[in-house]
Amino acid sequence: MRTPDDARHLRLGVNIDHVATVRNARGGRHPDPVRAAQLAIEAGADGITAHLREDRRHIRDDDIRRLKAEITRPLNFEMAATEEMARIALATLPNACCLVPEKREERTTEGGLDVVGQAAALTPYIARLKDRGIRVSLFIEPDEAAIAASARLGADIVELHTGTYCERALDCDHAGVKREVERIGRAAAVAAKAGLEVHAGHGLTYLTVGPVACMPEVVELNIGHFLVGEAIFGGLRAAIAEMRRLMDEARRA
Repeated sequence: MRTPDDARHLRLGVNIDHVATVRNARGGRHPDPVRAAQLAIEAGADGITAHLREDRRHIRDDDIRRLKAEITRPLNFEMAATEEMARIALATLPNACCLVPEKREERTTEGGLDVVGQAAALTPYIARLKDRGIRVSLFIEPDEAAIAASARLGADIVELHTGTYCERALDCDHAGVKREVERIGRAAAVAAKAGLEVHAGHGLTYLTVGPVACMPEVVELNIGHFLVGEAIFGGLRAAIAEMRRLMDEARRA
């Protein structure tokens, strides 16, 4: 069994949303996202992330209840800042809630939360969650103004959006990749200096995880869609084990 040194260990949070997407395409109970979460933990995941959307397109209410009751690692509950989601979070009491932007028409989360423009609306949700002992994470762009606003709002964590970096990598835009890696690195340093725990995620793959995993301020990566896709070809345990290996290798370097 791994015995990570907490000072250097980079945590892996596995998002199991798209196991539920496959289940919902046919209906019924298979494949079970809770079983996927348990397999992910066996394979090296340090936590599980699940996004309960307004339209319940993948994760459902019962999935959240079962995840909280049945998994042996922290649950990171991704949610929009709405009254409905706040009620569910306060009834479930996950380890953390990550507030994310959400639009019905989007395929996946598009960019970071506007923490500067929406500060007044976010404040009461953050306070209510923290009052119940739930750690609050804000999914933001790697931007200094967003980091400063997150600190003022009392967030415990910022999760830096890595989607633009991953898109530049897919486009083989080498200058763009360099620019985005530097932007994420600067943001991670600024956030850590502000006393925020730094996470990162969105679109990370075997090919793009290394440069982000190298950043010493980043303590957790949240990865989902890519791992579920790879699991189709080689199994979930193998996909997560390979991601875990690449993360640890980058961290050691």
